[in-house]
Parts: sequence; structure tokens; C-alpha cells
Amino acid sequence: MNNYLKAELFNSAFFLHEIFFKAFPTFIICIFLNNCGSSDKIYEVKGTIHEINLDKNEVIISHDTIQGLMYPMIMPFTLTDINEMNSFKTGDSVQFDFLWGKKGTEAKNFKYIGIGHIPVRDQFFSDQYSKKAIGDTLDNVSLLDLDSNKISLSQYNGDYLFISYIFSRCPMPNLCPAIFMKNKILANEFIDNKKLKFILVSFDYKYDTPSILKNLYGPSMEENTNLEIWSSTGCIGDIHQLVKQSGGDFWGVEKEKIGHKLVSILVGPKKEVLGFWNGDKWEVSKVSNSISMIIN
Repeated sequence: MNNYLKAELFNSAFFLHEIFFKAFPTFIICIFLNNCGSSDKIYEVKGTIHEINLDKNEVIISHDTIQGLMYPMIMPFTLTDINEMNSFKTGDSVQFDFLWGKKGTEAKNFKYIGIGHIPVRDQFFSDQYSKKAIGDTLDNVSLLDLDSNKISLSQYNGDYLFISYIFSRCPMPNLCPAIFMKNKILANEFIDNKKLKFILVSFDYKYDTPSILKNLYGPSMEENTNLEIWSSTGCIGDIHQLVKQSGGDFWGVEKEKIGHKLVSILVGPKKEVLGFWNGDKWEVSKVSNSISMIIN
């Protein structure tokens, strides 16, 4: 690729970036408008019981989409009455009421639907590039921060991480630029939570050097101490491993024809996988709800 074309691509990415930031206040209003309101709400939930932890007053359920609240995932629900679990066991498919209120959340009125499905994974073909399942631990990788310092997942043991993948030359404003903006909104919302960080990782190891990413995104991140961007320059094996274990994919970096399968992932203090959000269509309010449920 000649220098002129490289410059044009960089300018295009920066132009998209500037457009998004000028529209930032309006974007926030649009994203959160449907999530406003102070009254308690009850949602009907269906899912499969994974664990019953009476000592913690909770049940862990793999739930379907909760309409108007959050996407499917595996998560703990606080029980209103632990005695309700006397009639249920792991693997049962259930329906219940989920109260989302100002004073907290709770699950009640459980009904048996049938036999659910908990997948049993065959580990024989598992390797370092296989997608991790909920509860699995991400292998450690090392990448670069915006100052070209080596940085690794293991440095964040004890923290929750919300990790998304981007590349600065992405020409579609509804893809990587939108993912950046959604992460920035989430970072602003959780700015006071010191145990949660938002990490944007570029998989364009050939072009997105720390200096390129710093020039492009740095000025927009100064107020977000909980938002970081990592470069994969010189870390080809590590970035392939991290993206694939997260359930994403990318290709064509060497040929300057980049394609990708976007994903965002939440991992816990021991780097265990807690949730996946595929693509770029996820709603900030629903992801925010899911994160709040898990880390609080």
C-alpha cells in the first residue's frame, strides 16, 4: 500500500471518529432513553438451571433474552424465597418473575417447564485457539498499551474486564467506530467502579501501532481512566489467541483486506468468562444491566 493511500485511510478513520464525538451527547440520549424511569418492573424470564446455591441465596440460570432488559447469558439470580428451590434441580427448564427495582433485584414464582439442556463439551479437540465457554478461564496474553509498554491480562487479576475488538481503518461507522462509542458510554456510566475496566483491543497488528492508536483515540479518552486501548503490534500469536478464545475472528491483515467477526466479552477477577455479546448490534442499556447484575 502506498503512503498516499495509507494517509487517506487514516484521515477517513479520523473523520468518522470526529463525527461520532460531535454527536456524542445525542447518542447517549438515544441509547438510554428507553431505559429511563424509576418504578420497579417485573420481567418474565425463561431459562435452564445450572446451579442452586442455597447458602448464597441464589440460583445460576442460563436465561433467554429478557425482553426490554438484557440478552441471553448465564448469571446468578437472588432468590426471594429459597424454599422455592426444593422442587427444582440442575437441568430443569423454568419460568419465573424477575423483579428489577430501586432497592435491588430478586427472582420468584418459579414454574417448571421441562427438561433443559446443559451442553457437555468435548475437550479432546480443545486448543489455545478454541472459543472459551462461560466459566472457562482465558489464557494469559501480552500486548502493548498506548505508550508501547508490554501489558498482559494477568496484570488485571482481581478486576472485571469488558473487552471489545476494533481496528482503526474500519470504513464502516456502524462497526468499529460504534463499538468504540458504546464502550465509551459504558465507561462513563461505570466511572466510579474501580474494579471494572473497559479494554478495546486492535487486531490490526500491521498498522495499528501504539502511536497510531494514541494519536487517533488518546485525546478522546483523557477523562476515561477506566477505558484503555491495546495494540497487537508484534504480538501476532497473542492477538489471534485472545480474539479466538473470546469467540471472535479476523483475517486479511497481511493482504490489506481485513475482515472480522466482532465480539465483546466480560471476564471476571480470575479472567473467567462471564458473558458474550456478538456483533455490533448490542444495546448499551442491556449490556449495562447485565454488567451491573454480575459485578454488584
